[in-house]
Amino acid sequence: MSSTTLQWLSLVGIVWLQAINGTNTNFPAYSSQLKELLSISQVQLNNLSFASDAGKFLGWFSGLASLYLPLWLVLIIGSVLGLIGYGVQFLFITNHIASLSYWHVFLLTFLAGNSICWINTVCYVVAIRNFLSDSKVAVGLTTSYQGLSAKIYTNIVEAVSPDKKAVNFLLLNSLIPIVVSLIVAPFLREIEVTSSKHTGVGFAVMFVITIATGIYAVMSSLQFVTSKLSSLGILIGLIVSLLFALLVPPSLKIKNLAGAWHKNRERLRVYHFTMEEGTNEERAEDEVKDGEHSREVSELSVMEEIGVKLMLRKVNFWLYFFIYLFGATIGFVFLNNLGQIAESRGCSATSSLVSLSSSFGFFGRLIPSLMDYFYRGKRTISRPASVVAVMIPITIAFFLLLNKTDIALYTSTAVIGVCTGAITSIAVSTTTELFGTKHFSVNHNVVVANIPIGSFLFGYSAAILYNKEGNEHGKCMGMECYSNTFLIWGSFCFLGTVLALILHARTRQFYSQKQ
Repeated sequence: MSSTTLQWLSLVGIVWLQAINGTNTNFPAYSSQLKELLSISQVQLNNLSFASDAGKFLGWFSGLASLYLPLWLVLIIGSVLGLIGYGVQFLFITNHIASLSYWHVFLLTFLAGNSICWINTVCYVVAIRNFLSDSKVAVGLTTSYQGLSAKIYTNIVEAVSPDKKAVNFLLLNSLIPIVVSLIVAPFLREIEVTSSKHTGVGFAVMFVITIATGIYAVMSSLQFVTSKLSSLGILIGLIVSLLFALLVPPSLKIKNLAGAWHKNRERLRVYHFTMEEGTNEERAEDEVKDGEHSREVSELSVMEEIGVKLMLRKVNFWLYFFIYLFGATIGFVFLNNLGQIAESRGCSATSSLVSLSSSFGFFGRLIPSLMDYFYRGKRTISRPASVVAVMIPITIAFFLLLNKTDIALYTSTAVIGVCTGAITSIAVSTTTELFGTKHFSVNHNVVVANIPIGSFLFGYSAAILYNKEGNEHGKCMGMECYSNTFLIWGSFCFLGTVLALILHARTRQFYSQKQ
Protein backbone atom coordinates (compact mmCIF):
# COMPACT_ATOMS: atom_id res chain seq x y z
CA MET A 1 0.00 0.00 0.00
CA SER A 2 1.08 3.58 -0.61
CA SER A 3 1.92 5.84 2.30
CA THR A 4 -1.18 7.96 1.60
CA THR A 5 -3.47 4.91 1.73
CA LEU A 6 -1.89 3.75 5.01
CA GLN A 7 -2.20 7.29 6.40
CA TRP A 8 -5.95 7.35 5.82
CA LEU A 9 -6.42 3.75 6.91
CA SER A 10 -4.85 4.76 10.22
CA LEU A 11 -7.47 7.52 10.50
CA VAL A 12 -10.26 5.00 9.82
CA GLY A 13 -8.77 2.75 12.51
CA ILE A 14 -8.79 5.64 15.00
CA VAL A 15 -12.43 6.40 14.14
CA TRP A 16 -13.44 2.80 14.89
CA LEU A 17 -11.44 2.72 18.12
CA GLN A 18 -12.94 5.97 19.37
CA ALA A 19 -16.44 4.80 18.49
CA ILE A 20 -16.13 1.84 20.90
CA ASN A 21 -13.70 3.24 23.49
CA GLY A 22 -16.19 5.28 25.55
CA THR A 23 -17.17 2.27 27.66
CA ASN A 24 -17.49 4.44 30.77
CA THR A 25 -20.17 6.58 29.09
CA ASN A 26 -22.70 3.74 29.04
CA PHE A 27 -22.53 3.31 32.84
CA PRO A 28 -25.76 5.28 33.52
CA ALA A 29 -27.69 2.92 31.23
CA TYR A 30 -27.09 -0.05 33.56
CA SER A 31 -26.10 1.58 36.87
CA SER A 32 -29.53 1.15 38.51
CA GLN A 33 -29.58 -2.57 37.73
CA LEU A 34 -25.96 -2.98 38.85
CA LYS A 35 -26.88 -1.27 42.14
CA GLU A 36 -29.57 -3.90 42.77
CA LEU A 37 -27.39 -6.85 41.72
CA LEU A 38 -24.55 -5.80 44.02
CA SER A 39 -26.95 -4.68 46.81
CA ILE A 40 -25.10 -1.40 47.31
CA SER A 41 -26.11 2.13 48.31
CA GLN A 42 -26.16 5.25 46.12
CA VAL A 43 -22.87 6.40 47.68
CA GLN A 44 -21.23 3.05 46.88
CA LEU A 45 -22.59 3.22 43.33
CA ASN A 46 -21.15 6.70 42.98
CA ASN A 47 -17.81 5.32 44.20
CA LEU A 48 -17.84 2.88 41.28
CA SER A 49 -18.49 5.76 38.90
CA PHE A 50 -15.57 7.56 40.53
CA ALA A 51 -13.38 4.45 40.17
CA SER A 52 -13.92 4.44 36.41
CA ASP A 53 -12.78 8.06 36.23
CA ALA A 54 -10.00 7.46 38.79
CA GLY A 55 -8.27 5.25 36.24
CA LYS A 56 -7.16 8.51 34.64
CA PHE A 57 -4.93 9.18 37.66
CA LEU A 58 -2.52 6.65 36.15
CA GLY A 59 -3.22 7.68 32.57
CA TRP A 60 0.26 9.21 32.33
CA PHE A 61 1.66 5.66 32.30
CA SER A 62 0.17 5.25 28.82
CA GLY A 63 1.84 8.51 27.80
CA LEU A 64 5.24 7.23 28.91
CA ALA A 65 4.59 3.86 27.27
CA SER A 66 3.87 5.54 23.93
CA LEU A 67 7.35 7.08 24.03
CA TYR A 68 9.17 3.76 24.47
CA LEU A 69 6.89 0.98 23.17
CA PRO A 70 5.41 0.28 19.72
CA LEU A 71 1.99 1.89 19.46
CA TRP A 72 0.31 -1.41 18.57
CA LEU A 73 1.58 -2.87 21.86
CA VAL A 74 0.30 0.14 23.85
CA LEU A 75 -3.08 -0.39 22.16
CA ILE A 76 -3.20 -4.11 23.03
CA ILE A 77 -2.18 -3.42 26.65
CA GLY A 78 -5.07 -0.96 26.97
CA SER A 79 -7.64 -3.36 25.53
CA VAL A 80 -6.39 -6.25 27.74
CA LEU A 81 -6.77 -4.06 30.84
CA GLY A 82 -10.37 -3.41 29.79
CA LEU A 83 -10.93 -7.12 29.15
CA ILE A 84 -9.81 -7.94 32.71
CA GLY A 85 -11.59 -5.00 34.36
CA TYR A 86 -15.01 -5.54 32.80
CA GLY A 87 -14.65 -9.29 32.14
CA VAL A 88 -14.10 -10.33 35.76
CA GLN A 89 -17.10 -8.21 36.83
CA PHE A 90 -19.19 -10.00 34.19
CA LEU A 91 -18.08 -13.40 35.50
CA PHE A 92 -18.96 -12.34 39.04
CA ILE A 93 -22.52 -11.14 38.42
CA THR A 94 -23.20 -14.24 36.27
CA ASN A 95 -22.06 -16.43 39.25
CA HIS A 96 -18.99 -17.83 37.48
CA ILE A 97 -16.87 -16.33 40.28
CA ALA A 98 -18.21 -17.04 43.75
CA SER A 99 -16.42 -14.55 46.01
CA LEU A 100 -15.74 -10.96 45.04
CA SER A 101 -15.96 -8.13 47.54
CA TYR A 102 -17.17 -4.61 46.82
CA TRP A 103 -13.59 -3.32 46.88
CA HIS A 104 -12.56 -5.93 44.32
CA VAL A 105 -15.28 -4.55 42.04
CA PHE A 106 -13.99 -1.03 42.78
CA LEU A 107 -10.43 -1.95 41.72
CA LEU A 108 -11.65 -3.75 38.60
CA THR A 109 -13.65 -0.65 37.63
CA PHE A 110 -10.52 1.46 38.21
CA LEU A 111 -8.55 -0.87 35.91
CA ALA A 112 -11.25 -0.67 33.22
CA GLY A 113 -11.22 3.13 33.44
CA ASN A 114 -7.45 3.19 33.01
CA SER A 115 -7.69 1.06 29.86
CA ILE A 116 -9.55 3.90 28.12
CA CYS A 117 -6.52 6.19 28.64
CA TRP A 118 -4.20 3.75 26.85
CA ILE A 119 -6.42 3.50 23.78
CA ASN A 120 -7.04 7.26 23.73
CA THR A 121 -3.29 7.97 23.92
CA VAL A 122 -2.61 5.78 20.88
CA CYS A 123 -5.40 7.51 18.94
CA TYR A 124 -4.12 11.00 19.78
CA VAL A 125 -0.47 10.21 19.03
CA VAL A 126 -1.19 8.54 15.66
CA ALA A 127 -3.55 11.35 14.58
CA ILE A 128 -1.01 14.06 15.48
CA ARG A 129 2.00 12.29 13.90
CA ASN A 130 0.29 11.20 10.69
CA PHE A 131 -1.44 14.55 10.04
CA LEU A 132 1.11 17.07 11.28
CA SER A 133 -0.25 20.06 9.33
CA ASP A 134 -3.88 19.15 10.14
CA SER A 135 -3.48 17.61 13.58
CA LYS A 136 -6.28 19.67 15.18
CA VAL A 137 -8.71 18.62 12.45
CA ALA A 138 -7.68 14.94 12.64
CA VAL A 139 -7.82 14.76 16.45
CA GLY A 140 -11.11 16.66 16.70
CA LEU A 141 -12.82 14.64 13.98
CA THR A 142 -11.78 11.24 15.35
CA THR A 143 -12.43 12.20 18.99
CA SER A 144 -16.01 13.09 18.08
CA TYR A 145 -16.75 9.41 17.44
CA GLN A 146 -16.22 8.60 21.12
CA GLY A 147 -19.48 10.45 21.65
CA LEU A 148 -21.22 7.60 19.80
CA SER A 149 -19.97 4.87 22.15
CA ALA A 150 -22.88 4.94 24.59
CA LYS A 151 -25.39 4.91 21.73
CA ILE A 152 -23.69 1.97 19.98
CA TYR A 153 -23.50 -0.15 23.14
CA THR A 154 -27.04 0.80 24.20
CA ASN A 155 -28.50 -0.19 20.83
CA ILE A 156 -26.67 -3.53 20.90
CA VAL A 157 -28.05 -4.30 24.36
CA GLU A 158 -31.57 -3.16 23.42
CA ALA A 159 -31.43 -5.40 20.34
CA VAL A 160 -30.08 -8.46 22.21
CA SER A 161 -31.61 -8.47 25.70
CA PRO A 162 -32.85 -5.22 27.25
CA ASP A 163 -33.84 -6.97 30.51
CA LYS A 164 -30.27 -7.99 31.43
CA LYS A 165 -28.55 -4.66 30.92
CA ALA A 166 -25.78 -4.97 33.51
CA VAL A 167 -24.70 -8.41 32.29
CA ASN A 168 -24.73 -7.48 28.62
CA PHE A 169 -23.03 -4.09 29.02
CA LEU A 170 -20.17 -5.61 31.04
CA LEU A 171 -19.72 -8.40 28.47
CA LEU A 172 -19.70 -5.98 25.54
CA ASN A 173 -17.40 -3.52 27.35
CA SER A 174 -14.86 -6.30 27.84
CA LEU A 175 -14.93 -7.92 24.38
CA ILE A 176 -15.62 -5.24 21.75
CA PRO A 177 -12.55 -3.01 22.44
CA ILE A 178 -10.05 -5.89 22.23
CA VAL A 179 -11.65 -7.29 19.06
CA VAL A 180 -11.55 -3.90 17.30
CA SER A 181 -8.00 -3.26 18.61
CA LEU A 182 -6.75 -6.52 17.07
CA ILE A 183 -8.38 -5.59 13.74
CA VAL A 184 -6.91 -2.08 13.48
CA ALA A 185 -3.54 -2.63 15.23
CA PRO A 186 -1.62 -3.23 11.94
CA PHE A 187 -2.58 0.26 10.71
CA LEU A 188 -2.01 2.16 13.97
CA ARG A 189 1.55 3.37 13.40
CA GLU A 190 3.41 6.45 12.30
CA ILE A 191 3.37 6.81 8.50
CA GLU A 192 5.97 8.77 6.55
CA VAL A 193 3.77 10.58 4.05
CA THR A 194 5.57 11.69 0.91
CA SER A 195 2.71 13.89 -0.30
CA SER A 196 -0.27 15.51 1.42
CA LYS A 197 -1.69 16.89 -1.81
CA HIS A 198 -5.25 15.61 -1.35
CA THR A 199 -5.53 15.93 2.43
CA GLY A 200 -8.24 18.59 2.11
CA VAL A 201 -10.32 16.32 -0.13
CA GLY A 202 -9.93 13.41 2.29
CA PHE A 203 -11.11 15.45 5.25
CA ALA A 204 -14.00 16.86 3.21
CA VAL A 205 -15.25 13.32 2.48
CA MET A 206 -14.75 12.34 6.13
CA PHE A 207 -16.74 15.35 7.33
CA VAL A 208 -19.62 14.52 5.00
CA ILE A 209 -19.70 10.95 6.36
CA THR A 210 -19.31 12.13 9.95
CA ILE A 211 -22.03 14.79 9.77
CA ALA A 212 -24.42 12.31 8.14
CA THR A 213 -23.60 9.83 10.91
CA GLY A 214 -24.27 12.48 13.56
CA ILE A 215 -27.62 13.47 12.05
CA TYR A 216 -28.63 9.80 11.91
CA ALA A 217 -27.52 9.29 15.53
CA VAL A 218 -29.55 12.27 16.78
CA MET A 219 -32.66 11.41 14.77
CA SER A 220 -32.57 7.77 15.86
CA SER A 221 -32.39 8.88 19.52
CA LEU A 222 -35.71 10.75 19.39
CA GLN A 223 -38.70 8.92 20.82
CA PHE A 224 -40.98 9.35 17.80
CA VAL A 225 -38.30 7.61 15.69
CA THR A 226 -37.36 4.87 18.17
CA SER A 227 -41.04 3.93 18.47
CA LYS A 228 -41.08 3.12 14.74
CA LEU A 229 -37.61 1.59 14.25
CA SER A 230 -36.20 -1.44 16.04
CA SER A 231 -32.95 -1.20 18.02
CA LEU A 232 -31.44 -3.73 15.61
CA GLY A 233 -32.34 -1.57 12.62
CA ILE A 234 -30.81 1.53 14.26
CA LEU A 235 -27.68 -0.48 15.14
CA ILE A 236 -27.24 -1.70 11.56
CA GLY A 237 -27.45 1.90 10.37
CA LEU A 238 -24.69 2.94 12.81
CA ILE A 239 -22.42 0.08 11.74
CA VAL A 240 -22.91 0.91 8.05
CA SER A 241 -22.07 4.57 8.74
CA LEU A 242 -18.80 3.49 10.42
CA LEU A 243 -17.95 1.27 7.45
CA PHE A 244 -18.45 4.22 5.08
CA ALA A 245 -15.16 5.65 6.40
CA LEU A 246 -13.42 2.89 4.42
CA LEU A 247 -14.43 4.70 1.22
CA VAL A 248 -11.92 7.50 1.88
CA PRO A 249 -8.59 5.66 1.20
CA PRO A 250 -9.67 4.10 -2.15
CA SER A 251 -11.32 7.35 -3.30
CA LEU A 252 -8.04 9.23 -2.72
CA LYS A 253 -6.12 6.45 -4.47
CA ILE A 254 -8.42 6.74 -7.49
CA LYS A 255 -8.00 10.52 -7.46
CA ASN A 256 -4.20 10.16 -7.37
CA LEU A 257 -4.25 7.66 -10.26
CA ALA A 258 -6.57 9.89 -12.29
CA GLY A 259 -4.30 12.87 -11.63
CA ALA A 260 -1.20 10.90 -12.67
CA TRP A 261 -2.93 9.66 -15.85
CA HIS A 262 -4.01 13.19 -16.76
CA LYS A 263 -0.50 14.51 -16.11
CA ASN A 264 1.10 11.84 -18.32
CA ARG A 265 -1.35 12.59 -21.12
CA GLU A 266 -0.50 16.27 -20.96
CA ARG A 267 3.21 15.49 -21.20
CA LEU A 268 2.61 13.72 -24.51
CA ARG A 269 1.68 17.03 -26.06
CA VAL A 270 4.92 18.64 -27.12
CA TYR A 271 3.51 22.14 -27.31
CA HIS A 272 2.64 21.93 -23.62
CA PHE A 273 6.15 21.01 -22.49
CA THR A 274 7.53 24.51 -21.84
CA MET A 275 4.31 25.73 -20.27
CA GLU A 276 4.13 22.65 -18.03
CA GLU A 277 7.71 23.19 -16.83
CA GLY A 278 6.98 26.83 -15.96
CA THR A 279 3.75 25.89 -14.21
CA ASN A 280 5.55 23.28 -12.11
CA GLU A 281 8.10 25.85 -11.02
CA GLU A 282 5.34 28.29 -10.03
CA ARG A 283 3.50 25.54 -8.21
CA ALA A 284 6.66 24.58 -6.32
CA GLU A 285 7.15 28.21 -5.30
CA ASP A 286 3.53 28.44 -4.15
CA GLU A 287 3.93 25.24 -2.11
CA VAL A 288 7.03 26.64 -0.41
CA LYS A 289 5.14 29.86 0.44
CA ASP A 290 2.15 27.86 1.72
CA GLY A 291 4.47 25.73 3.81
CA GLU A 292 6.10 28.82 5.30
CA HIS A 293 2.67 30.32 6.05
CA SER A 294 1.55 27.07 7.71
CA ARG A 295 4.68 27.05 9.84
CA GLU A 296 4.01 30.65 10.89
CA VAL A 297 0.45 29.76 11.91
CA SER A 298 1.73 26.67 13.73
CA GLU A 299 4.28 28.75 15.62
CA LEU A 300 1.61 31.22 16.64
CA SER A 301 -0.66 28.44 17.88
CA VAL A 302 1.90 27.03 20.37
CA MET A 303 2.76 29.26 23.32
CA GLU A 304 5.68 27.16 24.62
CA GLU A 305 7.15 23.65 24.51
CA ILE A 306 7.48 22.42 28.10
CA GLY A 307 7.47 19.16 30.04
CA VAL A 308 5.18 18.14 32.88
CA LYS A 309 7.41 19.41 35.71
CA LEU A 310 7.58 22.94 34.31
CA MET A 311 3.91 22.80 33.29
CA LEU A 312 2.83 22.21 36.90
CA ARG A 313 4.50 25.49 37.90
CA LYS A 314 2.56 27.55 35.37
CA VAL A 315 -0.46 29.67 36.29
CA ASN A 316 -1.99 28.81 32.92
CA PHE A 317 -1.95 25.12 33.80
CA TRP A 318 -3.90 25.60 37.03
CA LEU A 319 -6.40 27.93 35.36
CA TYR A 320 -6.86 25.34 32.62
CA PHE A 321 -7.06 22.50 35.17
CA PHE A 322 -9.89 24.13 37.14
CA ILE A 323 -11.72 25.25 33.99
CA TYR A 324 -11.87 21.63 32.85
CA LEU A 325 -12.82 20.56 36.39
CA PHE A 326 -15.71 23.04 36.56
CA GLY A 327 -16.83 22.42 32.99
CA ALA A 328 -16.42 19.07 31.22
CA THR A 329 -15.88 17.13 34.45
CA ILE A 330 -19.17 18.34 35.99
CA GLY A 331 -20.80 17.43 32.67
CA PHE A 332 -19.40 13.90 32.96
CA VAL A 333 -20.67 13.62 36.54
CA PHE A 334 -24.15 14.65 35.38
CA LEU A 335 -24.08 12.07 32.58
CA ASN A 336 -22.82 9.36 34.97
CA ASN A 337 -25.79 10.09 37.27
CA LEU A 338 -28.29 10.40 34.44
CA GLY A 339 -29.92 7.06 35.29
CA GLN A 340 -30.73 8.08 38.87
CA ILE A 341 -31.66 11.63 37.84
CA ALA A 342 -34.18 10.36 35.29
CA GLU A 343 -35.57 7.79 37.76
CA SER A 344 -36.03 10.38 40.52
CA ARG A 345 -37.98 12.65 38.13
CA GLY A 346 -40.27 9.79 37.08
CA CYS A 347 -38.80 9.55 33.57
CA SER A 348 -38.60 5.92 32.46
CA ALA A 349 -36.80 6.54 29.15
CA THR A 350 -33.25 6.27 30.56
CA SER A 351 -31.86 4.48 27.49
CA SER A 352 -33.32 7.18 25.25
CA LEU A 353 -31.70 9.90 27.39
CA VAL A 354 -28.31 8.14 27.31
CA SER A 355 -28.55 7.81 23.51
CA LEU A 356 -29.55 11.47 23.24
CA SER A 357 -26.62 12.68 25.36
CA SER A 358 -24.28 10.42 23.39
CA SER A 359 -25.50 11.71 20.02
CA PHE A 360 -25.31 15.38 20.98
CA GLY A 361 -21.93 14.74 22.59
CA PHE A 362 -20.81 13.44 19.20
CA PHE A 363 -21.74 16.74 17.54
CA GLY A 364 -20.18 18.71 20.37
CA ARG A 365 -16.86 16.96 19.82
CA LEU A 366 -17.14 17.47 16.06
CA ILE A 367 -17.85 21.24 15.96
CA PRO A 368 -14.29 22.40 16.92
CA SER A 369 -12.69 20.24 14.23
CA LEU A 370 -15.16 21.57 11.64
CA MET A 371 -14.08 25.11 12.50
CA ASP A 372 -10.42 24.10 12.26
CA TYR A 373 -11.06 22.59 8.83
CA PHE A 374 -12.79 25.61 7.34
CA TYR A 375 -10.26 28.05 8.80
CA ARG A 376 -7.11 26.04 8.00
CA GLY A 377 -4.08 28.21 7.41
CA LYS A 378 -5.85 31.26 8.86
CA ARG A 379 -5.68 32.90 12.22
CA THR A 380 -8.47 31.49 14.38
CA ILE A 381 -9.71 32.29 17.86
CA SER A 382 -7.67 30.78 20.68
CA ARG A 383 -8.80 27.59 22.37
CA PRO A 384 -9.43 29.35 25.73
CA ALA A 385 -11.81 31.72 23.91
CA SER A 386 -13.65 28.71 22.50
CA VAL A 387 -13.97 27.26 25.99
CA VAL A 388 -15.58 30.51 27.21
CA ALA A 389 -18.20 30.23 24.47
CA VAL A 390 -19.03 26.67 25.53
CA MET A 391 -19.06 27.23 29.30
CA ILE A 392 -21.93 29.75 29.16
CA PRO A 393 -24.65 27.38 27.80
CA ILE A 394 -23.62 24.48 30.07
CA THR A 395 -24.04 26.79 33.09
CA ILE A 396 -27.53 27.80 31.92
CA ALA A 397 -28.45 24.13 31.31
CA PHE A 398 -27.83 23.17 34.95
CA PHE A 399 -30.11 25.92 36.20
CA LEU A 400 -32.73 24.88 33.62
CA LEU A 401 -32.80 21.43 35.27
CA LEU A 402 -34.58 23.04 38.23
CA ASN A 403 -37.66 23.03 35.98
CA LYS A 404 -39.51 19.74 36.60
CA THR A 405 -40.79 19.15 33.02
CA ASP A 406 -39.45 16.37 30.77
CA ILE A 407 -38.73 18.99 28.09
CA ALA A 408 -36.31 20.74 30.47
CA LEU A 409 -34.63 17.40 31.21
CA TYR A 410 -34.23 16.47 27.55
CA THR A 411 -33.10 19.98 26.54
CA SER A 412 -30.56 20.25 29.36
CA THR A 413 -29.24 16.74 28.64
CA ALA A 414 -28.72 17.65 24.98
CA VAL A 415 -26.99 20.96 25.84
CA ILE A 416 -24.75 19.38 28.48
CA GLY A 417 -23.91 16.57 26.03
CA VAL A 418 -22.92 19.06 23.31
CA CYS A 419 -20.90 21.32 25.62
CA THR A 420 -19.13 18.48 27.46
CA GLY A 421 -18.20 16.91 24.12
CA ALA A 422 -16.98 20.25 22.75
CA ILE A 423 -14.77 20.97 25.79
CA THR A 424 -13.33 17.45 25.58
CA SER A 425 -12.43 17.97 21.92
CA ILE A 426 -11.11 21.51 22.45
CA ALA A 427 -9.01 20.33 25.42
CA VAL A 428 -6.72 18.21 23.23
CA SER A 429 -5.79 21.23 21.13
CA THR A 430 -5.69 23.50 24.20
CA THR A 431 -3.00 21.32 25.77
CA THR A 432 -0.86 21.60 22.63
CA GLU A 433 -1.54 25.35 22.30
CA LEU A 434 -0.55 26.10 25.89
CA PHE A 435 2.25 23.55 26.44
CA GLY A 436 3.35 22.26 23.01
CA THR A 437 3.27 18.90 21.20
CA LYS A 438 6.58 17.36 22.23
CA HIS A 439 5.38 16.18 25.66
CA PHE A 440 1.67 16.07 24.78
CA SER A 441 1.05 12.39 25.63
CA VAL A 442 2.16 12.91 29.25
CA ASN A 443 0.95 16.51 29.70
CA HIS A 444 -2.62 15.82 28.56
CA ASN A 445 -2.97 12.75 30.78
CA VAL A 446 -1.95 14.94 33.74
CA VAL A 447 -4.57 17.54 32.76
CA VAL A 448 -7.41 14.99 32.59
CA ALA A 449 -6.49 13.74 36.07
CA ASN A 450 -8.98 16.42 37.17
CA ILE A 451 -11.81 14.13 35.98
CA PRO A 452 -11.53 11.60 38.85
CA ILE A 453 -11.06 14.45 41.35
CA GLY A 454 -14.25 16.15 40.13
CA SER A 455 -16.04 12.81 39.86
CA PHE A 456 -15.35 12.17 43.54
CA LEU A 457 -16.09 15.67 44.85
CA PHE A 458 -19.19 16.47 42.80
CA GLY A 459 -20.46 12.91 42.54
CA TYR A 460 -20.02 12.14 46.22
CA SER A 461 -21.80 15.33 47.29
CA ALA A 462 -24.68 14.49 44.91
CA ALA A 463 -24.93 10.97 46.37
CA ILE A 464 -25.03 12.33 49.96
CA LEU A 465 -27.81 14.79 49.07
CA TYR A 466 -29.67 11.99 47.24
CA ASN A 467 -29.46 9.68 50.28
CA LYS A 468 -30.54 12.50 52.59
CA GLU A 469 -33.80 12.88 50.67
CA GLY A 470 -34.27 9.14 50.04
CA ASN A 471 -36.40 6.55 51.83
CA GLU A 472 -35.29 3.62 53.96
CA HIS A 473 -34.70 1.52 50.82
CA GLY A 474 -32.15 4.01 49.46
CA LYS A 475 -34.39 5.40 46.71
CA CYS A 476 -35.38 9.01 46.25
CA MET A 477 -38.27 10.25 44.12
CA GLY A 478 -39.02 13.88 43.33
CA MET A 479 -37.34 17.12 42.26
CA GLU A 480 -35.81 17.64 45.71
CA CYS A 481 -33.45 14.66 45.13
CA TYR A 482 -31.16 16.70 42.89
CA SER A 483 -32.35 20.33 43.10
CA ASN A 484 -29.55 21.41 45.47
CA THR A 485 -27.07 19.42 43.42
CA PHE A 486 -28.01 21.29 40.22
CA LEU A 487 -27.55 24.61 42.03
CA ILE A 488 -24.08 23.57 43.20
CA TRP A 489 -23.03 22.28 39.76
CA GLY A 490 -24.37 25.37 37.99
CA SER A 491 -22.54 27.70 40.40
CA PHE A 492 -19.23 25.93 39.83
CA CYS A 493 -19.79 26.06 36.06
CA PHE A 494 -20.23 29.82 36.38
CA LEU A 495 -16.92 29.99 38.28
CA GLY A 496 -15.31 27.96 35.50
CA THR A 497 -16.60 30.49 32.96
CA VAL A 498 -14.89 33.31 34.89
CA LEU A 499 -11.62 31.35 34.99
CA ALA A 500 -11.89 30.70 31.24
CA LEU A 501 -12.21 34.46 30.66
CA ILE A 502 -9.04 35.04 32.71
CA LEU A 503 -7.11 32.37 30.75
CA HIS A 504 -8.34 33.85 27.47
CA ALA A 505 -7.12 37.31 28.55
CA ARG A 506 -3.69 35.87 29.44
CA THR A 507 -3.27 34.05 26.12
CA ARG A 508 -4.46 37.09 24.18
CA GLN A 509 -1.88 39.24 25.99
CA PHE A 510 0.84 36.68 25.16
CA TYR A 511 0.05 36.71 21.42
CA SER A 512 -0.15 40.52 21.39
CA GLN A 513 3.34 40.78 22.92
CA LYS A 514 4.70 38.15 20.53
CA GLN A 515 3.49 40.09 17.50
